[in-house]
Amino acid sequence: MKSIRVIAPLLFISFVSPRAADVVRVGEGSYATVAPAGAKRPQAQIFKTAAVKGPMPSNKWWSSLAWTPLSDSMFPHPLAVRAVEGGLRVWYPGAAIAASKSGIMGGGGEDFVIGHAGAAAFSEARVDGFSDWFVSALFENGGAKLRTTFGHGSPFVFVTLNGNPTLSFKNAPKIWSGSAKDPAIGFSIGNKHYGVFVPAGSTWSDLSAAKWTADLHGKDFFSVALLPDDKPETLAWFAKHAHAHIVDSRVSWSFDSRRCTVTAKYSFTTKPMDGGETGTIFALYPHQWTHTTAKFAPQIYNSVRGPMKVAQGTSFETEMIFPGVLPSLPLTSGVDKKILAGFIGEEVNAKFNTKGDTYWLGKNLGKWATLIPIAEQAGNIAAVESFTQRTRAAMENFFTATDAGGAVKTARDGVFYYDDNWGTLIGYPASYGSDDSLNDHHFHYGYFIRAAGELARRDPAWAADAKWGGMVKMLIRDIACADRSDAMFPFLRNFDSYAGHTWASGHAKFGDGNNNESSSEAVNAWYGLILFGEAIGDTALRDLGIFLFTTEVEAINDYWFDVTGQFHPPEYTPSVVTMIWGGKGANGTWFSGDPEMVHGINFLPVTGASLYLGLYPDYCANNFSALVAENREDDAKHAAKSGKPNPNPDGTHWSAWADIIWMYRALSDPADALTQFNARAANFKPEAGNSTANVYVWLNALDAFGHVDRSITADAPFHAVFNKAGKRTHVAWNIGGEPRTVIFSDGTKLECPPHGIATQ
Repeated sequence: MKSIRVIAPLLFISFVSPRAADVVRVGEGSYATVAPAGAKRPQAQIFKTAAVKGPMPSNKWWSSLAWTPLSDSMFPHPLAVRAVEGGLRVWYPGAAIAASKSGIMGGGGEDFVIGHAGAAAFSEARVDGFSDWFVSALFENGGAKLRTTFGHGSPFVFVTLNGNPTLSFKNAPKIWSGSAKDPAIGFSIGNKHYGVFVPAGSTWSDLSAAKWTADLHGKDFFSVALLPDDKPETLAWFAKHAHAHIVDSRVSWSFDSRRCTVTAKYSFTTKPMDGGETGTIFALYPHQWTHTTAKFAPQIYNSVRGPMKVAQGTSFETEMIFPGVLPSLPLTSGVDKKILAGFIGEEVNAKFNTKGDTYWLGKNLGKWATLIPIAEQAGNIAAVESFTQRTRAAMENFFTATDAGGAVKTARDGVFYYDDNWGTLIGYPASYGSDDSLNDHHFHYGYFIRAAGELARRDPAWAADAKWGGMVKMLIRDIACADRSDAMFPFLRNFDSYAGHTWASGHAKFGDGNNNESSSEAVNAWYGLILFGEAIGDTALRDLGIFLFTTEVEAINDYWFDVTGQFHPPEYTPSVVTMIWGGKGANGTWFSGDPEMVHGINFLPVTGASLYLGLYPDYCANNFSALVAENREDDAKHAAKSGKPNPNPDGTHWSAWADIIWMYRALSDPADALTQFNARAANFKPEAGNSTANVYVWLNALDAFGHVDRSITADAPFHAVFNKAGKRTHVAWNIGGEPRTVIFSDGTKLECPPHGIATQ
């Protein structure tokens, strides 16, 4: 297993003429190194110490630590922490999880604050180091220094300081093990249990008080830990590992194409501060413990993601099945070629704009990229050329930083700017805070990368580094750089390798931590990496995409959808968590309360990579039924307010995104989806990033093939298997220029022509 480098070769990067000295050429493209006129930029100040070198991560669970003098709430799980004036506030949100129709909420409050006896208050806490899922916060006041380290899965907070530590409580906690002269003390705050571990020979002040002070007798370290219970043997187990401070955390991955599996290794590096113990105690999220052979202790922690299982050591591995993707579903016998030609013609003849902000132009790019393989299969070469040309024109415009006169474009004209302060590429026009807050880069740029993958599938020369591929790789490096030594971009900006999913906010300045709403748009980005990597023959890039895609899909199925019914509390009655936050799961969106959008934001864009949504058809049926009930109830409320009859008594009249809902419905009942589609209004318009042609092909394919069959895999990334009444259909798409035999895990073999699709 290895991590990979994804960089644009320096051979094709150079500074252009002095007239445009603020522009860097990348192949035939370019980006600006000065902010375009009219551009908003992220704040100049980053709260970090001189020890932090290189590009600054954003979009992390701990990002508010870098954006504010004292952080907002951070949720490494199972702990929660916050930098406050007194030091690091620590609490256990899993002890009082509450759920209702509106969301799943972790318990709040303040269990205690880790402080420094030599400082009454701190005005700042700064990032003093980080690794893949850990971070260190340094508090300073005059000569007093307090450094705290914490991260995903760790029940410990590791502390170093140049003096004596304090623990401050609202009320004196209950001591159930140890005394003021013992190196390990077990205490409880209500039903929350902790251990504090100091070097041998240290002493504490009055433990019956609400504030404790330790005399470390010249030592400079200690730790505290959340304990899963209040048993002395548990305290002793934690004491054994308490002084193995975690100093690094790293993920690595590999893809076994024959078995279609992704193996990820999660490693902790520790520094023994006292004694020779190098192992640590850690907790795994559900998407991890359901896919590992690691041995677990009997204890668990609660979290808003579900139970976290406890293990010890320095690493563990997960193995997950990559579900496969397709550039497009095949045209089936139910597709009337004349009708399809009409739908394609509507898009060819529709007004379009090759300019716009990175999100809404991105949705157009996604729509056109989805239409290209449909038109290609239909033999409509003119339409293929039309969609290809507008996609190329839009992307090449954005990938060119200068205007016709050689000057840097303005922020309204389509340009990428590299901000070397934060180490990020910002596209203008921006939207939804993608500029000043560094929000949503994976959503926006994912559409660009996915479209570039489609262009590269048909024209690899366009995607060469010396042409436009170098700029595509710049976008990839911005959202998912796999090289920790990259001088321009941080490692996996948007993806949280331990939590298993992406984060959308660049700053995470919220009381509930960071958040991620449209999980499906995140998956769209990773699909783009897979398609682009395969098309240009970059196996390492493709495998990066497969790792991200597979892991995020598992997280979605556990945390957004809970397809197996194991992880959402019974009191949470909705069928989906629409938005994941660090400290909660919410039933709602940023932009609408309409049931179609509440559900649909985690479906779109629907492409040949969206079949993962149907891996659990029974769940799809239940989710759709819940949506119908919510839609009926919502319309009934509006009707009651207006005094008019309910116009939607059966709940299947959709006021928005009907096409997206039909396509999701087809994953469980394609016949019903087709019935709804055929009954659509004559002037029906699909969602902005979709087309009627795509809906038509999708619905007919699932009607012909049946449900997605997750039990069968293949030795090629571009595959799918369906099952209709016991009859399987195998589909494979060959991206390469040579014939290929694709072998499925049930023994089926498909002979795929060059650049073509094969269906059993």
